[in-house]
Amino acid sequence: MLDTAIESIEAWWKRLPRFWKAQSLGWGAFVLMDLADRQLIDRHLTHDTFLFSLLATLVIAPALVALSMGLRAIYAAQAQKPELTLRLLVIVVLSSVAASAVMVVLLFFIHAASGTAELGKDPLVIPAVRYFLAFAAWSLCYFWAHAETARQDEHRRALAAEAVALRAELEELRLQLDPHFLFNALNGVAAEIPREPVAALAMLRDLTAYLRHSLAGIHQTVVTVAAEVEGLSAYLRVQRARFGRRLQAEVDVDPAATSHRIASFLLQPLVENAVKYGNRDTVRRVRIEIRLAGNALKIEIENSGTLAPSVDRLRHRAPLGLENVRRRLALHYPGRHQFSLRQLHRDGEVKPEDNSVIATLVLEGEPCSGH
Repeated sequence: MLDTAIESIEAWWKRLPRFWKAQSLGWGAFVLMDLADRQLIDRHLTHDTFLFSLLATLVIAPALVALSMGLRAIYAAQAQKPELTLRLLVIVVLSSVAASAVMVVLLFFIHAASGTAELGKDPLVIPAVRYFLAFAAWSLCYFWAHAETARQDEHRRALAAEAVALRAELEELRLQLDPHFLFNALNGVAAEIPREPVAALAMLRDLTAYLRHSLAGIHQTVVTVAAEVEGLSAYLRVQRARFGRRLQAEVDVDPAATSHRIASFLLQPLVENAVKYGNRDTVRRVRIEIRLAGNALKIEIENSGTLAPSVDRLRHRAPLGLENVRRRLALHYPGRHQFSLRQLHRDGEVKPEDNSVIATLVLEGEPCSGH
């Protein structure tokens, strides 16, 4: 029976709005201190008995709550923004004085009705100061809590807007597939059908897998590394079918990293750039390496060629370029990522075409999903 009552009280308390929780705790603590103060400090002036003080408290407590609700209505009508301006500060002082005066008058009538003490003006000064300070403190806490709530609401709205922007950006990225890639891939399938129907069918299946990865996951902003690598592998198989021996692609994934979560379609622009802007004079080499280092993913995407021409082209390729990657990183891994591009020069007897460009990503922790 007692357990049921306790559970009911706990459930009621959880459903209670934060304002009323603060009201209950704050005024409850003040009433207890007021009762103790009346007995320990004011008793030699008022000669109140404990029973009288307790009965007075039962009348004063609802009055405190009612007056604080009145103050709340006044402040809500006056303040357009949750800021304590000089004008509002004057209103707070005057309202607190008025509320404390009401409490003193109430206290006077309680004493007068009981006939237990004859009160002069001096014994009422201490309660007047006490109630004024209590209402002033309540008012300042009200404005602080109101401002904090407004700040949190603004932060939530900003996060929601950022999430909507992230989703729109991701959908735009996925829907803006490189038309030249699709055109060339379909032309490659058509050219292979008469000569190598089996190879054409395999190429068509890889293209379908890539399109499925690109389009079916529009509403899924976070995937596993395994799923992301599957889409990249399908894309590379299609390109390998197009370029034949002129393209060498290697994908090396740490088995421990396959179940790690990553922002979907994050690596695709870098891999596309590696294939598109790699050295065309000889064999294009593309290497993708993904490792797990503690709670961070370390990713390297390397392609043969030089950095400067690639960067110039990337600057004019906004949808799938570096700016898009940096934007996605800022949204998915705010303050928890590193991204760099560097040219790897090989000196000595190695030919200049053996130079390569390496894009390095370090992603710490779980990505923000954007939901």
